[in-house]
Amino acid sequence: MLVLITYDVNVISDGGQKRLRNIAKTCLDYGMRVQNSVFECEVTPAQFVMLKNALTDIFDPKKDSIRFYMLGKKGRQKVEHIGAKPVADPINDALIL
Repeated sequence: MLVLITYDVNVISDGGQKRLRNIAKTCLDYGMRVQNSVFECEVTPAQFVMLKNALTDIFDPKKDSIRFYMLGKKGRQKVEHIGAKPVADPINDALIL
């Protein structure tokens, strides 16, 4: 299923920069960055649970926020991109490792 994750981290608070880096690194383990604080993640339900648990362990709920948009199995078909910085589709595009 395709999940869109957005987050806002208070980087002025103590540990804010570290939380920001750790959230981004965790999201990169599961998906692709499409904007500064926005990731598209193609995950199974079990992977989503692990991802969500990892992110909720990192962020400070009194200072930061994370949003999960569940776009489902056909979510990729609902995405339209216009403008610079096109993002590769990990399902349909060939990736060279």
